[in-house]
Amino acid sequence: GDAVNALVAMNPAGFKTNIGDVEPGGIVIVNEDEFTKVNLRKCGYDEGYNPLEDDEFLTRYRVFPIPMSRLTRESLTDSGMGAKDVDRCRNMYALGIVSWLFGRSLDPTIDFLNDYFGTQKKKPEIADLNISALKSGYFFGETAELFPVRYEVAPAPQNPGRYRRISGNEATVLGFVTAARKAKKNLVYASYPITPASDLIHGLSRLKHFGVKTFQAEDEIAAVSAAIGAAFAGDFALTGTSGPGLALKSEAVGLAVMYELPMVIIDVQRAGPATGMPTKTEQADLLQAMYGRTSESPVIIVAPAGPADCFDVAVQAFRLAVHAMCPVIFLSDGYIANGAEPWLIPDVEAIPPIEVTHPDVTNNEGGPYLPYVRDPDTLARPWPIPGTPGLEHRVGGLEKQEGTGNVSYDPDNHDHMCRTRAEKVQRAAALIPPLTVRGPESGELLVLGWGGTYGSITTAGDELRKQGLPVATAHLRHLNPFPSNLRAVLDRYETIVIPEINFGQLRTLIRDRFLIDVVGINEMKGRMFRVEELVTKCRAILKERSGQAAAGRKRHA
Repeated sequence: GDAVNALVAMNPAGFKTNIGDVEPGGIVIVNEDEFTKVNLRKCGYDEGYNPLEDDEFLTRYRVFPIPMSRLTRESLTDSGMGAKDVDRCRNMYALGIVSWLFGRSLDPTIDFLNDYFGTQKKKPEIADLNISALKSGYFFGETAELFPVRYEVAPAPQNPGRYRRISGNEATVLGFVTAARKAKKNLVYASYPITPASDLIHGLSRLKHFGVKTFQAEDEIAAVSAAIGAAFAGDFALTGTSGPGLALKSEAVGLAVMYELPMVIIDVQRAGPATGMPTKTEQADLLQAMYGRTSESPVIIVAPAGPADCFDVAVQAFRLAVHAMCPVIFLSDGYIANGAEPWLIPDVEAIPPIEVTHPDVTNNEGGPYLPYVRDPDTLARPWPIPGTPGLEHRVGGLEKQEGTGNVSYDPDNHDHMCRTRAEKVQRAAALIPPLTVRGPESGELLVLGWGGTYGSITTAGDELRKQGLPVATAHLRHLNPFPSNLRAVLDRYETIVIPEINFGQLRTLIRDRFLIDVVGINEMKGRMFRVEELVTKCRAILKERSGQAAAGRKRHA
């Protein structure tokens, strides 16, 4: 759901920013030590006003003021650590209180603290300090008799297996490393720091023992150019950025299209344009990914549906890049990248290998090597590694003659090569699974989404069906090419609705490709849709369409 059931406000700023999301009757735990006159004034409250003394507020919510700053210091008096380190443990004290209140074991948190501070950061004393604060908060909740009710939250239903918490960026890292291992290739990641994609280079740099090489370039253009060089040399090449960086990389991505080399460009979308709101999410780079290069420069475009899904889509991205010998753009977004969810750790042995072939003998006995002779099924050209005897060849930004790779200004050849580069992208649909539908297989309304809207759309669809409404949902992970059955799916529904955190970019592509009228639900607020928003708007659309149908029947009566 959309509403917050419980809020822990460590200071007035956090309280003021988030209290509007808490449902009436929700739990509000407040660090009352921070609600001083000075801090309240800094947050814009009127002189002398304190929400903790407001009867209306105290009636609307179940409020529990706790002096967490003081209690944390008292509990860590004998730790021997400085005041600054002690004060940083207030959040662990609060987490201990919440863990008791909702019946959660401390063991997973303790294991995390020991691993993060003790093993990774080599600071076991900080781990011990945080664990002490965590336990103290738990014992406070147990003994203070402050809360009239303790809650037991049942574990979420999950398939059997081993799980770990994973963010979208973490899953992206592991997915691309897995793809490289499945292809028995080294992975080269070249990037320039940009929010919210910077975590990718941090994560990959810790995996050098898996054949990962990371390179932080001086700018976006240098980063993508280095990745192209790595692809030319026969490595799995990867570069990452956000929307502004994708714009800067566009010319070089066009060069990779002309080279016909496999590589992946990660775009962790953020709210723009320009610098925009770097820490907020958006879905407004789809048309840039599709068309943001000179001439006809087709690329494959994929988009994960959530944090854990980033792993599978990352593996698929490199599989598609090698299959078609072309760049792939991986459209994540800030909501997915920084969000986290339980991830069922896959059986790596069950993931099919990625077949990579580097020719070692010439395809033109007695003559020069022909680098642009194509596979008749995929239209992909060979991927020879430079330095292989007899396979010397040229690449470059000038148009190539089919077969020989020589520079060509022939009009018919240029038309043929442009069409071939586009066609091989479309033929990659052979590797894309069919689109699946959740809900009725045909009927009145299909809600179609992509990217980080998956959770909101799926939950809204489930809620609408509970209300007895004939609503189905589907989610696209492949945006170019589309799944081969997309047209057939769309034709089974009277109305197609596409919610997007943009002004209708997928809607534009669907209308252009299939000549289908599509209803858009669009906003750009730096956050994902609320479920209730989608439920309300879909109900209104169904009501409007039903009224139009009734009016039409009346006219024809």
